[in-house]
Amino acid sequence: MVENPEAQIKLGKSYYHGDGVVKNHQEAVKWFTKAAEQGHAKGQWSLGLCYYKGIGVAKNYKEAVKWFRKSAEQGDAQGQSHLGVCYNQGEGVPQDYKEAVKWFTKAAEQGDEMGQYRLGLCYYKAEGVTYDYKEAVKWWTKAAKQGNARAMELLKKGKSK
Repeated sequence: MVENPEAQIKLGKSYYHGDGVVKNHQEAVKWFTKAAEQGHAKGQWSLGLCYYKGIGVAKNYKEAVKWFRKSAEQGDAQGQSHLGVCYNQGEGVPQDYKEAVKWFTKAAEQGDEMGQYRLGLCYYKAEGVTYDYKEAVKWWTKAAKQGNARAMELLKKGKSK
């Protein structure tokens, strides 16, 4: 039997959100796992997110990192952003700001708003990079243009100083 990871992701999302079916996070995890095990980047990211948040499975940061890394290494921007968060926070891996910046940059350069917001924070807080307010504002502006409320708030605060 040929399995279709795209269809598995769609079915998993339907169960995750309760879209057309009764919401069932365990069932969502089942379908995300099927896609992830076939090497589907979005399936890997989705499964990683379930482990990261403890939705449908027990919260497990190491397992989340495993799946985020597989997704990230395939160039998936959301996987890269979430892997960056894990390194930034020291969740499932030793805290490593430089590694976080590496993954946030990859995501941000692909237009991922969370990666842009987080990369801006790294420049603002001098985590893994040298403090650079202009660079922080550059990335927050990109994230804000995509609707990132936290980036918008930081930009607003900066202008009111």
